[in-house]
Amino acid sequence: MDRIIISDLRVRCIVGINDEERREKQDVTINISIYGDFTKPGRSDRFEDAVDYRAIKKRVLSMVESSKYFLLEALAETVADICLEDRRIEKVEVRVDKPAALRFARSVGVEILRDRKS
Repeated sequence: MDRIIISDLRVRCIVGINDEERREKQDVTINISIYGDFTKPGRSDRFEDAVDYRAIKKRVLSMVESSKYFLLEALAETVADICLEDRRIEKVEVRVDKPAALRFARSVGVEILRDRKS
């Protein structure tokens, strides 16, 4: 299966369960791997045949910036749902990291894998 990778998408949002996390936007980093058969755009070299990963990035950014999730798991799930709206995408892997989540740790992250059957 072929893969498109969106790496280290940085965005600020409300995420967390503590009062201070609910007041101020925090940095999160999102990594997305999109899987499918991308033979057709590879051979045709036509944008119309390809997954528009710029449009996916814009939709993800817009959703995350306006979101107020308690859990990284829920945020990751919604990112996966956005990606799977494109029927050419068969599977998506989403990792959401919250750099300031734990003292002495560089980051805490959640990684999920979803496909059309999930």
